[in-house]
Amino acid sequence: MAEHARELVKTNGFEHVVEVIEGSMEDITLPEKVDVIISEWMGYFLLRESMFDSVICARDRWLNPDGVMYPSHARMWVAPIRSGLVDQKKIDYDRAMDDWSHFVNETKTFYGVDMGSLTKPFTDEQRKYYLQTSLWNNLHPNQVIGKPAVIKEIDCLTSSVNDLLSLQANISSNITAENTRFCGFGGWFDVHFRGRKENPAKNEIELTTAPSEDLGTHWGQQVFLFYPSTRVSQGDNMTMNFSMNRSKENHRLLEVEFDCELRQSSGNSLPSFSKKFYIE
Repeated sequence: MAEHARELVKTNGFEHVVEVIEGSMEDITLPEKVDVIISEWMGYFLLRESMFDSVICARDRWLNPDGVMYPSHARMWVAPIRSGLVDQKKIDYDRAMDDWSHFVNETKTFYGVDMGSLTKPFTDEQRKYYLQTSLWNNLHPNQVIGKPAVIKEIDCLTSSVNDLLSLQANISSNITAENTRFCGFGGWFDVHFRGRKENPAKNEIELTTAPSEDLGTHWGQQVFLFYPSTRVSQGDNMTMNFSMNRSKENHRLLEVEFDCELRQSSGNSLPSFSKKFYIE
């Protein structure tokens, strides 16, 4: 990347203006403090890959006291959704388990080898892959069936790594669609280019990855599917405890938990439900 950047600088005649310094932000040394830090650090659902850690390092080491960062602010959102993918993933899981069952039976019948002791770890692996791993998807706005809620706001100028290691949020969402299926949650983010209070941008710009009819981004949305789905209707209220932590095995990956309660517009409460997901 650094080689390509140097070539572009040279091609466009800016060798005397732009210097490309190659290296990780944690290791390089700059000749002076900087006035602006610009970085496209956002991953799926904003924080996958943990790339903001290096931006924080750059800020703490090299940004002038009155310097600005772009983007300067970020928000994470979730909303209840409907999606036919919930049925397809269950079909895929059942098919994988049927294939395994046939494999175990045939291996014992034809070769005298009992593979049954591996059924539990295989089942756990397939359940995680098909039913507990979030999916990338470009949702249509009409798949969002409840009011979106902010689960995290980030000021890039002041947030620390510790602020992002574990996220917790308690939110509520009213169902806005009539007589539909609740199939899970969609998650997305937006970032803002507004500068800082002492040095605001002339024109604030927002980049959103929210569901859109024709303005999808490569980030899409992360979809967390709940099987089986639940019938809901306009006026029902969903309350949720949301938590997200970095994976202990790989700090670039995330683990998400939803604990939900649904109260129908009639006043009846459905049994609470919870589920853990992996963003990989």
